[in-house]
Amino acid sequence: MIFHSINNLFIILFFGALILLSFVFLTNPMGINKKGNRIFAIFLLFYASFWLEEVVAMSGFRPIHPMVLVILHGLQIFTPTSLYFSIMYYSRPNFKIIPTHSLHLILPAFYISIRILIPTGGGQWPLLKPVAIVLILSQSLLYAILSYIKIRQHRKNILQYSSSTRGINLNWLEYIVIQIILLCMIIIWHNIFVSTSNLNLFINSIQMVTVFTIAYFSLRQKEIFPVAEEKVNDIIAATSEPNTPDTAHEKKKILSDSDLISLKKQLGNIMRTKEPYLDSDLNLVKLASLLNVTPHQLSYIINTGFGENFFRFVNRYRVEKAKKLLLKNNPSQTMLGIAFDAGFNSKTAFNTTFKKLTGMTPSEYKRKAGGNS
Repeated sequence: MIFHSINNLFIILFFGALILLSFVFLTNPMGINKKGNRIFAIFLLFYASFWLEEVVAMSGFRPIHPMVLVILHGLQIFTPTSLYFSIMYYSRPNFKIIPTHSLHLILPAFYISIRILIPTGGGQWPLLKPVAIVLILSQSLLYAILSYIKIRQHRKNILQYSSSTRGINLNWLEYIVIQIILLCMIIIWHNIFVSTSNLNLFINSIQMVTVFTIAYFSLRQKEIFPVAEEKVNDIIAATSEPNTPDTAHEKKKILSDSDLISLKKQLGNIMRTKEPYLDSDLNLVKLASLLNVTPHQLSYIINTGFGENFFRFVNRYRVEKAKKLLLKNNPSQTMLGIAFDAGFNSKTAFNTTFKKLTGMTPSEYKRKAGGNS
């Protein structure tokens, strides 16, 4: 009895939390990532609807009418799809629905057909309900995997226009997607190998963690493209092309060789004299304005001329600045102070980037440099 009460409490808590979060994302008081947050609000609303029947039953109302349930279940099939499309809008603000996206309606249409038949023909076709369960779980798993792939792709793309990935790398969505994948696999495994009872409390406890993960991380997000709308297409164009040193030569030539050499030299001078990398929020657009070129052209200069992406190019200067500060052995200056003075926005980003570019942590570098001296 106690486990049943705890389970009901979990359902009430995260159902209410999801409805509230959906309202927050729909109104978007932060005023950031508007299109992505709007679709994500729909995802949260669909997600909450899976427990609507149980909440209605606990509230003492009459059971929901079968045809209303058919409509409700028909909407629920779009839950994983709405998550996937929210990620598309987060990573590509200029993303638009086109006719080929109608392919995403095939599985929902099949599922809705099954859900219509269940209340009218469930007795004649007893396999309809298991097929519906398998279909929605399979679709959830498929779109969760696609969402994960899209997030990883976004994480690579932002290295091409931002010098800091904190708050814009969609890591909070990655945590959610991973939990959804694990949940789907647990439910599928349980339905195949174990009885269908006694799973609710375990699953709902995981759901509780998922909901509070969504709340904690999603409300700390930053504007992914903090630039004027007309500049977004330039950034998208820059990130859509090969952005690694190995593939930089494959980029379409948008500057003559002589212009590339000249602008490369000017960019080096700007980085040394004006030190724009000390701005922790430096991005492709800001630096392009200093060089008086378009973001697309600057991306080409860095990729082709220096053989690096934007993130590595800027942070290489920050690391060199940090090395000089570390060698000063100022006892009043902390590692966090050095991180900020070198242009990093957190100690974690400082340590991670420094080790990635030098092979050692800032503390190790300081000890080694001190020993050598």
